[in-house]
Amino acid sequence: MTQTMSGGSVRPATLLAGQNVLHPHSPAEHSITVLWWVMLGGAWIGLTLVAVLLVLGWVRRNRDALPFGGGERAATRLVVGLGIVTPILVLTGLFLWSDIFVIRSTAAPARGSTALTVQVTGHQWFWEIRYPGMKAVTANELHIPVDTRVNVVGTTADVIHSLWVPELNRKIDLIPGRTNSVLLYADRVGTYPGQCAEFCGLQHAHMELLVVAEPRARFEQWLHGESGSARPGTGAEAQRGQQLFLTEGCADCHQIRGTSAQGQVGPDLTHVASRTTLAGATIPNDRTDLTAWLRDPQRAKPGNKMPELPLSSRDIAALVSYLEELK
Repeated sequence: MTQTMSGGSVRPATLLAGQNVLHPHSPAEHSITVLWWVMLGGAWIGLTLVAVLLVLGWVRRNRDALPFGGGERAATRLVVGLGIVTPILVLTGLFLWSDIFVIRSTAAPARGSTALTVQVTGHQWFWEIRYPGMKAVTANELHIPVDTRVNVVGTTADVIHSLWVPELNRKIDLIPGRTNSVLLYADRVGTYPGQCAEFCGLQHAHMELLVVAEPRARFEQWLHGESGSARPGTGAEAQRGQQLFLTEGCADCHQIRGTSAQGQVGPDLTHVASRTTLAGATIPNDRTDLTAWLRDPQRAKPGNKMPELPLSSRDIAALVSYLEELK
């Protein structure tokens, strides 16, 4: 178990665990799951029927009559009934169920039907998350209050992405210049992993998202904290780390509210120490992994836009000390 800066814990090997569409934790995903089980059951029934008919046909290959009697007319009725009428009825039923009933619960929420709106922007390869009306900006970890309808409005800053949290709802495509919406609702407290579901480049597989559903009071406390500016570094090493951050190129790509760092290329780091993961939920957010990331970001996530900076081990240690204070 690895201790994180935020005081929680995470197992690096299980960062991707929990993306199970068969474990729904919202009404929308429950309707999708029920439809899937019904389709699976129907497929097994159909497969069993076909297998029985094949075996029966082989066993009676030298006989003219059907097992239950009857001649050509009976055989024709059997083919028409099982091969034409039954598929039409089954497919029509599935179409009506999925495109009339299931789609109502999974569709984008109507205006005024949600208690919270969150803006999510896909980047290569991380998620930028904003809460309209608040100054809170974070990355890769979307906090929502439990038992609350949340309107997630998504777009992209570069290529096409697709936002999907399998245990909470369907996926939505994020297309440049357009917005798309999906309803997120969690029926219990927990962390629900999500994923970019549209190939978007080299590190597509490492573009993960964590949806953190928590009690309303805890969510409000988190949101209030995320909306504040960063505090200056305390202690000689952290203060030196802050100065390095502002002068050695970090501020060109990252923003830390309350400082002169206003970069917009990489994630906002104002409260980076409050997150449980780094690099699009690729690695845990602890001192060891943060140090390794700053020393050689391309090793953990090849192709990402974070360059290897010409910093000494002492400089990196000072940077880590400063970033650890950004809670």
